[in-house]
Amino acid sequence: MYKLDIFNHIWPKAFYEKLLEVTGQPKDITMRSEKVPMMTDLDERFRVMDTFDDYAQVLSLASPPLEYIGNQSQAVELSRIGSESMAELCQKYPDRFPAFIATVPMGTIDALMPETRHAIENLGARGIQIFTNVSGKAIDAPEYQPLYDYMAEVDLPIWLHPARGATFPDYLEEEKSLFEIWWTFGWPYETSAAMARLVFSKLFDRLPELKIITHHGGGMIPFFEGRVGPGQDQLGARTSDVDYQALLKEMKKRPLDYFKMFYADTATFGSRMATLSAIDFFGADHVVFASDAPFDPEKGPMYIRETIKILDAIDIPDADRAKIYHKNAEKLMKLK
Repeated sequence: MYKLDIFNHIWPKAFYEKLLEVTGQPKDITMRSEKVPMMTDLDERFRVMDTFDDYAQVLSLASPPLEYIGNQSQAVELSRIGSESMAELCQKYPDRFPAFIATVPMGTIDALMPETRHAIENLGARGIQIFTNVSGKAIDAPEYQPLYDYMAEVDLPIWLHPARGATFPDYLEEEKSLFEIWWTFGWPYETSAAMARLVFSKLFDRLPELKIITHHGGGMIPFFEGRVGPGQDQLGARTSDVDYQALLKEMKKRPLDYFKMFYADTATFGSRMATLSAIDFFGADHVVFASDAPFDPEKGPMYIRETIKILDAIDIPDADRAKIYHKNAEKLMKLK
């Protein structure tokens, strides 16, 4: 069965060279990415991809968010170079890379919409990647609403990637997060918090056709179905200084129903239970195949292999398996 990996990462040669020019010495998540051969070595990527039958990738840039890397003009330049480089790869290797998504410069408001339009209308991007916060700012802020309006208008999806670093402490009295808790538990929380902000900002009431793909199986949301369901039906019962009950009455649906409007991918680091939970919560029509390659212990193939093994073994109809492997993604991105 054809497998379209819709959330994996790459640093094309021109982007990688500019990244090193801007950052100098990579550190933290950038350092981690640089050490993975498949991230920058196209031959190594092809070698890994060739170990799987009927397998292709949708290209996206790896973390960190562009606004974390340099100043505003550098972020815009990196966005442009990244999109143009991925577009070239898609044109050169259409069977391997049938599409790419653009990482847009969320931290540079003046350039955000021009760069987004350029990537989609001129370069052929089949969606965009944004992160769960913009240098600490929530993504439901008013200045980002034109982006959501445009993506709903062109009817292409938004990929939502978590963003949180070691400088975000786990306890108020500390200055940094220890033991990479910022990644292990912080990223699923970041995804869930961003989803909640979009839900309670009534974004889906305003743009019910908007499509957002959440990374890593929808963060914490599937596991906490009871909390976002019956729990958030009681929104306001624990708060005395804000009338959240009034907000609930303004919303057209239960909070739970809005969370189910998101899409989720299968990039769960080889977790069968997390994959099953995502499919159970979002439904087969709202789950897409992704591996998060090349981030795994074997520098490329392990998470692809384990994700495929899980999806091939779980007890679902073959029609649903085909939706997850490629049909949902092709519909979202309008691919033939």
